[in-house]
Amino acid sequence: MSTTPLQISNMSVAYLKKPVLRNVTFEAPEGKLIGIVGPNGAGKSTLIKAALGLIPSLTGDVSIYGRPYAEQRNLVGYVPQRESVDWDFPTHALDVVMMGRYGHLGWFKRPGKAEKKIAMECLEKVGMADFADRQISQLSGGQQQRIFLARALAQDAQLYFMDEPFVGVDAATEKAIITLLNELKMQKKTVLVVHHDLATVKEYFDWVMLLNVQIIAFGPTEHAFTSAKLQETYGGRLTMLDHDNRSALLIDTR
Repeated sequence: MSTTPLQISNMSVAYLKKPVLRNVTFEAPEGKLIGIVGPNGAGKSTLIKAALGLIPSLTGDVSIYGRPYAEQRNLVGYVPQRESVDWDFPTHALDVVMMGRYGHLGWFKRPGKAEKKIAMECLEKVGMADFADRQISQLSGGQQQRIFLARALAQDAQLYFMDEPFVGVDAATEKAIITLLNELKMQKKTVLVVHHDLATVKEYFDWVMLLNVQIIAFGPTEHAFTSAKLQETYGGRLTMLDHDNRSALLIDTR
């Protein structure tokens, strides 16, 4: 089996004939936290959805550890944008997390005690064990995000896609998420994260992709995340501010 978790070649996607991704080609290294950064409409979420076959692409090949995604689904975990989920669906937190085990069970085998035990352990890891029997509609935004992270953990994947996991969560949840991501990295798992907060990119990610319809830069964060490349990506002037020893990046697109 190939040791490359994700390889995408010449991926192009268009909506109503408007290019959203153009000739995207890259290989994701194993055991890295990779941030996907770019302006609104840059194609960040589209890249993830096209890689997972959730939307069609005009061109492009996707391989997971050297084989097509359709043959490697059990190796891939996905955390969608919270806004894309129907949180009014009548189900409990534990049931959502156990959905992550279905890929290991097959369609016709019902989850049993072993799967429930794994699901509870995953809820424990994200600090949500006490909410196992709570309806998902009764949870806060941060709690809902933790539930979806627990579901991804229950999949026990090797490659994870996470679409804006830090959006709309409280500081405690953000800290819990980044702790979890680092635990996955220590297990040699690869995580691609669509991310919007430029100020935390250097702190959170080993590698970064700067994307605006096409890849502007991709590589180790210290090399790819530069002022020049950010200005090229966002098409505006960039100002760097220092506050409490943290760099803040402001983009002026006027």
